[in-house]
Amino acid sequence: MGKLRAMAVVAGFLFFATSFLQVVKPDSGRAPDYQSGLGTGSVMIEISEGDTGSMIAQQLFEKGVVKSSLAFFREAVANPKSTRIAPGSHEIEQRLSAREALEQLLDTERIKNLIKIRDGAWLSEVMALLYEDGHSRAEVNKALDNLVLPDGFTAQSVEGMLYPAFYSFSKEARAEQKIQAMINRFVSALDTLEFKPKNDFSRDQILIIASLIEAEGTPDIFPKVSRVIYNRLSKRMPLQFDASINYILSRRGNISVSLRETTLKNPFNTYANTGLPPAPIGNASLPALRAALDPADGDWIYFVTVAPKVTKFTADYDEFLEYKAEYKRNLRLGKFDQ
Repeated sequence: MGKLRAMAVVAGFLFFATSFLQVVKPDSGRAPDYQSGLGTGSVMIEISEGDTGSMIAQQLFEKGVVKSSLAFFREAVANPKSTRIAPGSHEIEQRLSAREALEQLLDTERIKNLIKIRDGAWLSEVMALLYEDGHSRAEVNKALDNLVLPDGFTAQSVEGMLYPAFYSFSKEARAEQKIQAMINRFVSALDTLEFKPKNDFSRDQILIIASLIEAEGTPDIFPKVSRVIYNRLSKRMPLQFDASINYILSRRGNISVSLRETTLKNPFNTYANTGLPPAPIGNASLPALRAALDPADGDWIYFVTVAPKVTKFTADYDEFLEYKAEYKRNLRLGKFDQ
């Protein structure tokens, strides 16, 4: 397929060049720097995955962005946010102070040809973004048909394998290259976790669990949500997740489902069916993938988000009903609208 020029913005980016650090000393004198507020014009800064701090600093200097590469390098070393500098084509001003240059490099709005895949995004939503990026439905469908899925998975779809991240691509990149870049980033994330079958659950099943965790929780409670899923599965209880209904209906922003909707005849309906859905219900982030592999310890089988950023867990049904009543009170009071 040729060398891909698609780059994942949140890919592991090693900012510090060890050899360069060895020659930069805190007492090596003041580095020339432009005064703030004098930026002018614009120039494209091309950053590739794996570029080091010294490489970026040198490019900024050569293109007239900073007065010296050393000034930018020192600014970046002192600011931990510099590790978030994204691969891609950045349009920034010239004659900037080192601090301004760093701020503009961190501004994702300045990255050209950017595709933002949100945590938990559905395949259908990723496809819509590719359409917006100029690819036809026929091209996207053909790309999906021709992809080779990662080893160790038996799924017939890439749902769950398009890693949530910001991606920057060249204008010439094909839909197939873009989707493959997302899958490559997914594989890289799994490699950091040693993602493999665990406790009688296959890789496919753990990925499904991760997608449910992503859809039902927030990073601070992912491990607890994971434990609820495993506890319910072990008791052969339906998972009863609203997120599965919203996935069936391709609906976002709904925090509750109707009784009629819970009876929908669909294999993804976790109210009407026991066990896991047949496939992921979205693309999980690294924290959700990690939680699927390493759930918290606990006996919980219920959880309710009773207020924004407040989720309560319990193993007691009566306590669950109390939490549910608390949620309904807060819903009537409009606390979820704030």
